[in-house]
Amino acid sequence: MARIHSFESFGTVDGPGVRFVVFMQGCPLRCKYCHNPDTWNFHGGEEYSVEEVLQEIMKYKNYIHDGGVTLSGGEPLMQIDFAIELFKKLKEKGIHTCMDTSGITFDRKDTSKFDELLEVCDLFLLDIKHIDTKKHLDLTGMPADRPQDFARYLDEKHKPVWIRHVLVNGYTNNEEDLRRTRAFLDTLHNVEKVEVLPYHTMGVVKYEKMGIEYPLKGVEVCTADEIQKAKEILGVC
Repeated sequence: MARIHSFESFGTVDGPGVRFVVFMQGCPLRCKYCHNPDTWNFHGGEEYSVEEVLQEIMKYKNYIHDGGVTLSGGEPLMQIDFAIELFKKLKEKGIHTCMDTSGITFDRKDTSKFDELLEVCDLFLLDIKHIDTKKHLDLTGMPADRPQDFARYLDEKHKPVWIRHVLVNGYTNNEEDLRRTRAFLDTLHNVEKVEVLPYHTMGVVKYEKMGIEYPLKGVEVCTADEIQKAKEILGVC
């Protein structure tokens, strides 16, 4: 069983093709730009079995034939056992599988569950929140060592990765930091794509409804020129 926040039956920005997206409940990070604070609580959402989720997915099998299924969140790797079992079922049906993660749960001391996951996960969407350890801590509430080590691990295992970087004015758009991020990415050999995701304020209403103070109040979105510059530095094609 797993706690799930919601489903999206026609996702087009969560991996290749049209995808069924499962948003898992629970996240240890508190990213200041998070637009889904309703996914933080590990006791929220609803409980589903693997078979129940599979039934939901198969209702849309004709739509996702050339796409697949993506697990997102929250942080889906907080419920890695469920992810492994669901992906096993999907691979038996020939469906492409993708994991959207921050890598924050990775622990080099015991990779057994991750090794098992890699056998049934076709693609990872890996969020690089910030390359600088102190700034990553300030931005997310947790250090950057595990996400970066997870990126190295995926490289060692030759697993395809799409890198995602949210561009936030005054936080993640510093040119020196962007160049450091690019230098880190250049050490990896498994990166198929790099995406720059401009910060937006669409999640503000959720904070208001939940009675949570919005941490980036007053922060302006990046300009088109700033976004383009970041894309050029990070090597976005």
